[in-house]
Amino acid sequence: MFTCQGFAVDSATDKFKPYSFERRDPLPYDVDIEILYCGICHSDLHTARNEWGGSTLYPCIPGHEIVGTVVRVGAKVNKFRLGDKVGVGCMVSSCRDCENCRRDLENYCLNGFTGTYNAPDKETGAGRHTFGGYSKRIVVNEDFVLHIPENLDMAAAAPLLCAGITTYSPLRHWGAGPGKKVGVAGLGGLGHMAVKLAAAMGADVSMITTSPGKKPDAQRLGAHHVIISKDEAEMQKAAGTLDLIIDTVAAEHDLDSYLQLLKLDGALVQVGIPSTPLEFRVFSLVMQRRSIASSLIGGIAETQEMLDFCGRHNITADIEMIKPAGIDHAYERMLKSDVKYRFVMDMAQV
Repeated sequence: MFTCQGFAVDSATDKFKPYSFERRDPLPYDVDIEILYCGICHSDLHTARNEWGGSTLYPCIPGHEIVGTVVRVGAKVNKFRLGDKVGVGCMVSSCRDCENCRRDLENYCLNGFTGTYNAPDKETGAGRHTFGGYSKRIVVNEDFVLHIPENLDMAAAAPLLCAGITTYSPLRHWGAGPGKKVGVAGLGGLGHMAVKLAAAMGADVSMITTSPGKKPDAQRLGAHHVIISKDEAEMQKAAGTLDLIIDTVAAEHDLDSYLQLLKLDGALVQVGIPSTPLEFRVFSLVMQRRSIASSLIGGIAETQEMLDFCGRHNITADIEMIKPAGIDHAYERMLKSDVKYRFVMDMAQV
């Protein structure tokens, strides 16, 4: 074991403060990573503030958009070497034996994957739980470590480990590409990545937003069209035109109006996670055989595929760099959508 420094909260109402804790020394298949940058995801806020059903384990060190360099490897590691640029996303382990894990879908592990933070630490045991990337180092089994393409800026690549794969996976699964019309609802951390990725895949991309002021930025990011959802005439004009909608909105919103934008057999895929249930009329589905679906991050193989795709197309997130001492302020700004489009912490400041 070795002592690691990080930033933690002790309760749902606590502010982040420096925290020292023990990380395990590398086991035979482990990689020890010096964390250089860590993105801030809305899930971090929900977890730190215990907004998802009372499941937060304290002290809590969030962070699952992690990039850094390899500083130690276990005796049997063969996928990574000292100095490699690497990333860690939302998972650090799974059972690896269930039907889904054998299909490289560890994110849907039937026995439950081990989250990068706030999950029982199955490797260490002894009643501990995992601590995430708001820290100086992390030790992870090599099967859950990812290579970061050399040409990508490491800080701007950090959000790819969650926001990137969360949007890439449904775009790939539902066939975004040339000849397909894809809508993206919500221009935030997830939405801006969905626009960039869908455009790079060759799809015709429409940004769906309540804010006319976001049109120039949506177009800069790659959107070919912008639909103002509060404008009834624009919504009526776009009705029945989209094959797929990636819905990144994490607040209560009107699903029925989005569903009307879909063609026959179109799908609305929910990746934003509101804290309250969403409602819709079944009639919005049945007349055009539409569907509502969902998606949760992606497996390790698909996440590496996404990173390689981003490397080929030079895609990273639009970020604002902060120091770890500013986490609480960043959370308050994030609640107001006051960031374009992802906060990333410089962990050298720890």
